Amino acid sequence: MSVDQWQEEKTMCLGVPGKIIAITDTERQLAKVDIGGVRREVNLACVAEEGQSLEACVGQWVLVHVGFALTLISAEEAERTLTLLAELEVDAAG
Repeated sequence: MSVDQWQEEKTMCLGVPGKIIAITDTERQLAKVDIGGVRREVNLACVAEEGQSLEACVGQWVLVHVGFALTLISAEEAERTLTLLAELEVDAAG
């Protein structure tokens, strides 16, 4: 999908892809996530599987919105979304 197609569909971006790089607080289900080179602490409660170690999430991609990982996504989906966001940034810069 091109940026123009995306804008025509008026799709609202509710989150951005981030890669889980470390678990920072197991009890509070917090992880360090790399979002386009910026590292943020994100809550994994929505993606954590009951009975599964949070360490199993390290290396996975998630969709992040306001400090929460909403869902797991594939590396391919993350790449496509990051590419679109980069194109939007270039277009906005003029």
